[in-house]
Amino acid sequence: MRAFLSVADAKEESDPRLQVWIKQVRDVACDTEDILDEFILRLANNHRGFFGSLHRITWYVKKIKAHRQIASKIQMVRTRIDNIFQNYGGFDHASSSTVVNNAWLDRRGDALLIEEAELVGIEQQKRQLISWLVNDDSGLKVVSVAGMGGSGKTTLVKKVYEDTEVKRHFRSHVWITVSQSFKIEELLKHVIQQLFDELKQPVPQAVETMASHSLKELIREFLQQSRYVLVLDDVWSLDAWIAMEIALPNNNRGSRVVPTTRNFSIASACCLKTRGKTYTMKALSPEESWTLFCRKVFQGTDCPQALYPLSKCILEKCEGLPLAIVAMGGFLATKDRRVEEWDMVRRSLGDELESNDQFRFMKRILFLSYFDLPSHLKVCLLYLSIFPEDYEIEKMRLIRLWNAEGFVQVREGKTSEEVAENYLNNLVNRSLVQVARRTRDGRLRTCRVHDLLREMILSKSRELSIGTIISGHDAKWRCLAIHNSVENIRKRESYSRLRSLLIFGVVNPLYKSSISMLLSSRLLKVLDLGGAPLEKIPSVVFTLIHLRYLSMRGTNVRLVPKTIRKLRNLETLDLKHTYVTALPTEILRLHKLRHVLLYCYEFIDNIGIHIARGFKAPYTIGDLISLQKLCYIEAGEINGSGGSCNTVTEIGKLTQLRRLGITKLRSKDGMDFCSSIEKLTNLRSLYVYSVAEDEILNLQSLSSAPQFLRRLELGGRLEKLPEWIPSLHSLVSLLLCYSQLWDDTLQSLEALPNLEQLSFVQAYEGESLTFKAGGFQRLKELNLFQLKGLRSLTVEDGAMPHLEEIHFQGCKRVDELPSGIQHLTNMQLLRLVDMPDKLTMPLQGQGHVAHAIAKSVANCPVAKEKAGCFTKSKSGTTCQALGISSNNWGSSVSYSSCSYVQ
Repeated sequence: MRAFLSVADAKEESDPRLQVWIKQVRDVACDTEDILDEFILRLANNHRGFFGSLHRITWYVKKIKAHRQIASKIQMVRTRIDNIFQNYGGFDHASSSTVVNNAWLDRRGDALLIEEAELVGIEQQKRQLISWLVNDDSGLKVVSVAGMGGSGKTTLVKKVYEDTEVKRHFRSHVWITVSQSFKIEELLKHVIQQLFDELKQPVPQAVETMASHSLKELIREFLQQSRYVLVLDDVWSLDAWIAMEIALPNNNRGSRVVPTTRNFSIASACCLKTRGKTYTMKALSPEESWTLFCRKVFQGTDCPQALYPLSKCILEKCEGLPLAIVAMGGFLATKDRRVEEWDMVRRSLGDELESNDQFRFMKRILFLSYFDLPSHLKVCLLYLSIFPEDYEIEKMRLIRLWNAEGFVQVREGKTSEEVAENYLNNLVNRSLVQVARRTRDGRLRTCRVHDLLREMILSKSRELSIGTIISGHDAKWRCLAIHNSVENIRKRESYSRLRSLLIFGVVNPLYKSSISMLLSSRLLKVLDLGGAPLEKIPSVVFTLIHLRYLSMRGTNVRLVPKTIRKLRNLETLDLKHTYVTALPTEILRLHKLRHVLLYCYEFIDNIGIHIARGFKAPYTIGDLISLQKLCYIEAGEINGSGGSCNTVTEIGKLTQLRRLGITKLRSKDGMDFCSSIEKLTNLRSLYVYSVAEDEILNLQSLSSAPQFLRRLELGGRLEKLPEWIPSLHSLVSLLLCYSQLWDDTLQSLEALPNLEQLSFVQAYEGESLTFKAGGFQRLKELNLFQLKGLRSLTVEDGAMPHLEEIHFQGCKRVDELPSGIQHLTNMQLLRLVDMPDKLTMPLQGQGHVAHAIAKSVANCPVAKEKAGCFTKSKSGTTCQALGISSNNWGSSVSYSSCSYVQ
């Protein structure tokens, strides 16, 4: 059934009747899964002792009965499948597909019919593209234009293509619409037709019967002596580009090829050989969006004051997407200008998008990318509809959820987490998921979905019974998300078929009756009660033997009971920001456990950062050999029934670990700890904190550090910088805290080829730091906190060429700006917190450092903070202030806009 669904999903868009069949097959597949899991549930046998023997006799009787029942149910499933396939057998796939696709191709041309007056904010983009096309580079260049559906790619490129300067610059001009169902011979013939039409010559008759190879040769010969511009609009696959690329000669005449695509991977691949550029479509600014909206809705007149708040609210849903604004504006233009009617539109926007024909074309444009997805990515995208509107989704949380739901297909040589991350990157590249925040090294950290696309995938998800928000009332929902309140839970509803339950923003009490009702399905695989007002984990949770994902993050839970041993399929246990300080030994029975998150942060006021507080490890934690993330565990001796063991020794058994955080490490355990780390060859992130800030971190004996390590935090006294750190060629982020180093450590670190973030927190006791020419070639952020002895900082010409930010805090003896700061031509922010008045006073009232440093960095904003107060510049310059967050400090720094007072 899964195989049939995979094939059918690919044809769904071309045959609307197929959608009914897909839903029927999906329902049968889900029911089959339920039957098998119920069978496993009924046969679960945990009985021991004399009474356990009596129970086992009863269990054998039940087993025979269960076998008969499952055989009967499976036979019923087979009958349903036969009926479904018989009913579907008479459909004519070919004819319906042709009609739908032709209808779509007819409508696609509408994108080019937008009036010039409707094009808002296009001039700057147009000038940028034209400059790339007509520059003096004589080689063939590809200039890709990429962006989500409806962002105006085709419209922009058409205006550039028709521009007088472009027409004059190129001798030959060709525009080809590729689309999803292209035929290379037809595309090549279209190119030839346009080339001959431009010369007003007839196309040779032989062209009609030529094979693709001959057609390409003809095009190459035609273009060899010509400076040409060729637009390939709407490229959906790399195959289309590869097939067309061969026909395009590099004649050193400054020719240009302009593919437009929704897929950033395709855009980059097209540019690769010619070292071309990719232009990323930008959303309209709020001002541009408002101009376009008013032009469509009020047709030249001002927005009535009474409708202004509602107009702004509705417009925000479009998020600067031109197609959405035009469609929404056209829809509202037909409505009476009454507050009540517009408010009803605001409240029922999801229903309007689903049912109103005026939005059909917009939905079609936006949903084309969905229909182009393979089956496994479709369900991953639909799953995102369960998250609240404007919600920033943590990458790793989403990856763990997808795995628990069973969406991720195992690939040889890759972990399921790596495969899932590839899925997410694929959705981002296809412009279906937006990047909300990135880590310092450019990796995706959080993501979100465009509001209107979310409304559409929510509708599709409900249609396929994949998931719904609390307003749903169909008993076949597999996934239920509760937003803000449980008061709307239907008391008579059946939740017996639920596989996933997630809550978001629920602050009102969860009564026992509500919990019992919601957890009535013993088939649950995912349970996320994060942030709920709970004091303990509900006892019914430990009857859910199919559970793979359990999150109590941010609750008031203090204890994990021994009954957790029953959750033998558990893969993720998220107890972050709870009051749990230890895990029971029984957790060692959970051999499928891959991710343990159990920590919170304590703010250390005198240094201004958060330090993680870990948990006491259970005896022989090394038995959990599937663990990939273990944060944060306390080092030390552990007593158990078999005697005692040391945490640092046990860690060495966890060879699958990607991320490890350990606290309270003692100096005497250093050698054992290093021995364990040498075995963790898959480690990407390592956070180590000593038992006290004066306790020596004995890490010198590490002879072979994990070669893939990207993030490293060391909190504790170091006699000297460990010799293995300079060998970490993959290292992106390094934080040293309480290190008390005297020697200039920069010389040891300056050659790290990928280091982008360097942080010293009470780590250096010397009076000066010198960044030498040629060092720190990739560094983007430098944080110097509480360096009590530091007096001066020197930057030589050629050092840190890509540095964007410097953050000083509590360096009381630094009374002048870094010498040589004028060499840092990429500087964007200099932040001074609790620094001497001699340094900050000359900058009072100066939003820029124009009078303090050379003109080359005169536009670098300066944030000056003391006792929580920021000084605003007279120019009103806005800058960002460093917010040392309660998670991942040192591996990625979060930012928030700072508040100013005059």
